[in-house]
Amino acid sequence: MSPELHKKLTHYAALLEKWQRAINLVSHKSLSAMQQRHFDDSLQLLTHIPSHVRILWDLGSGGGFPGMVIAMARPDLTVTLVESDQRKCTFLNTVSRETDTPVTIRNQRIEALEDVDLPDLVTARALAPLAGLLGFCAPWAAQKPALEMLFLKGGRVDAEIAEAQRLFSFSCDTVPSRTDDTARIVHIKNLKNLSIKQPS
Repeated sequence: MSPELHKKLTHYAALLEKWQRAINLVSHKSLSAMQQRHFDDSLQLLTHIPSHVRILWDLGSGGGFPGMVIAMARPDLTVTLVESDQRKCTFLNTVSRETDTPVTIRNQRIEALEDVDLPDLVTARALAPLAGLLGFCAPWAAQKPALEMLFLKGGRVDAEIAEAQRLFSFSCDTVPSRTDDTARIVHIKNLKNLSIKQPS
């Protein structure tokens, strides 16, 4: 980790502890293991981001994991954080400003995103079951078939994949999490909605 990234994450941690007293950004019990549970958990996605990715959307960003951490570590990426809670967006704006981390913060529901450049990669953590996440992404994948997704998922990941396969066609790889023995990183490609007829 570079000294600059370490400095940013240290300030981020201080802001998270301060704001957590007023806003439920993360679970209270996870604060004592903040580095592992939030920062390292987010940073492990870096090695899985394909080389062609330039635009990244993080859905349901909440306290900024993993999107804000990725933006700090990869300033070459154009990162958009999507969060419907105004108070959490205020926190994210504060982190962005005080750590000099350029991100775009969209205070709106995911379904309302429009008139924006579509992403190359979508990330999310602790937002929705896999089928729900793919439901958000499928319209974008229909317009941009090369779209890829990286999701941090918990112990039910196999069941979630099976459920999602009833609704969507997709390629899927899973990698064990480095921060949680029960969790995995899910890498999705070639997403298609099975309920919509694809062009021949």
